[in-house]
Amino acid sequence: MIPQRRVVFAGCRTASPRRAGLTLTTPAPVGEQLWPGMSGSEVAEEVMLISPPAGPGTAARQTEEKILRIGKITIGSIAEWTLSPGVVVSWHPTPAAREKARQAPVSPVPVSYMQGQHLQGYHRQTTSGLDYSRQIIATCQISGQCDISAMNEALNAYLRRHDTYRSWFEYTETGEILRHTIDDPDDIEFTPTVHGELAIEDLHNHVVATPDPFHWECFSFGIVQNDDHFTFYASIDHVHGDAALIGITMVESHARYSALTSGAGPLALPAAGSFDDFCLQERRYTSALTVDSPPVRAWIEFAENNNGSLPEFPLPLGNPLEPTKSDMITDTLMDAAQTARFESASSAAGARFVGGLFACLAQVEHEFTGAATYYGLTPRDTRRTSDNFMTQGWFTGLVPITIPIAAVSFSEAAWAAQTSFDSSLDMAKVPYYRVLELAPWLSRPRPNFPVTNFLHSDAAPMNAVLAAAEMGYANNIGIYSDGRYSYQLTIYIFRYEEGTAMAVMYPANAVAQKSVSRYVAAMKSVCMRVADTGHWGRVA
Repeated sequence: MIPQRRVVFAGCRTASPRRAGLTLTTPAPVGEQLWPGMSGSEVAEEVMLISPPAGPGTAARQTEEKILRIGKITIGSIAEWTLSPGVVVSWHPTPAAREKARQAPVSPVPVSYMQGQHLQGYHRQTTSGLDYSRQIIATCQISGQCDISAMNEALNAYLRRHDTYRSWFEYTETGEILRHTIDDPDDIEFTPTVHGELAIEDLHNHVVATPDPFHWECFSFGIVQNDDHFTFYASIDHVHGDAALIGITMVESHARYSALTSGAGPLALPAAGSFDDFCLQERRYTSALTVDSPPVRAWIEFAENNNGSLPEFPLPLGNPLEPTKSDMITDTLMDAAQTARFESASSAAGARFVGGLFACLAQVEHEFTGAATYYGLTPRDTRRTSDNFMTQGWFTGLVPITIPIAAVSFSEAAWAAQTSFDSSLDMAKVPYYRVLELAPWLSRPRPNFPVTNFLHSDAAPMNAVLAAAEMGYANNIGIYSDGRYSYQLTIYIFRYEEGTAMAVMYPANAVAQKSVSRYVAAMKSVCMRVADTGHWGRVA
């Protein structure tokens, strides 16, 4: 029997495992998931970290790196992607397909709020001379020689199956964003181009060189052929998907390719669902909201408690008006035994693991700033029906979390964090940008606002990827950012079989590097204290 692994994604309840000919685990219970993101308040006083107490809790040592390895999966920036040189073949649209897209009429389907904020953010940043992170890049290694014809058929079937790939977006002179949609999915056609061997840096540049999200072909695919294996990659603009696209793309495209190369013929899959339908449903729901709707009032209160916007990072991150690339720090927060003890301490407080983690984030911020209340954000996937679990698109929304933290115990903070998390889950259906339309006195998020993604081994999107690795469908799976910095400081916390790890993607400057290093070290210290003693002391 194939082992099944659970991976809960606190913030992004993405699709259940993709059933592209595979039997994977079912989605985790609602409320256990959160979710590849993106200036903090100035803190003039230097704060020295207090080391965690001696004992078993010191087993997880400081291993600050730029990549994170979880089993057969590597997570990092595109610059950290390493592989053997080989012949590169990439897939891009034919001239005829580009022309069909250019002629595509304006669609009555509105841009989703998450797509809209991504497109507006890209436009604002680039017109200001800044860059903007926009691609999700997934890679895997497959044995043997790539059958280019079979891969071509598999990729085109995948692209035609998901309606998001039929759309492109126009930014008008008035600042409106319009969706254009290709009527016939069969008009989508990608073909392979052979590039020969590329140096690793040239390969990195090639993979991230897809057009911007205001062009239809802002996604590409390719392989790097070696003697006994090839590496497949997909480089897709965030406008066409949330983190679930990693599992959907990798598992579905590989399952299609495997079916064709094994002689089984084209793989029959159930309907993928429609992201266009989601966009229409979202607009109907949000159009009915008023400034007095309870979730809107809750968002307004949350923003007003944060100087009229979303929360800021507690430490300085440098000048947000200076162009910068992104960088990433990763570290192990707790080993497997510590993680189990931490979960027990959270359960004793009447909370789940996610509640304990947010309590620790709150304590860290309190130690750095003295703030009496912690305000945080975490993503949540809004897919809620079986029709959507295989649908590629951007379904995530933000959940606001509020935790009173002054002079409270870990148990009190964990219970408050869990209560806030559970009671706010439905607020993910109310985009903050819709709230701004109803409450124009509020402000859009300030640069470097933090969003914390919690991934727990057992839920999408990671479970589909982990299962593919465990079942031998692919090796050396990679999930990479494009190396650009966006507008949002992105924090990831991963729980998996070997323990709990943390990664932070931040603007690549010396101020931010120092601040993020201190932040990760403080989070590690407080988590280990809770794991070892069931409570916390001063950590910063």
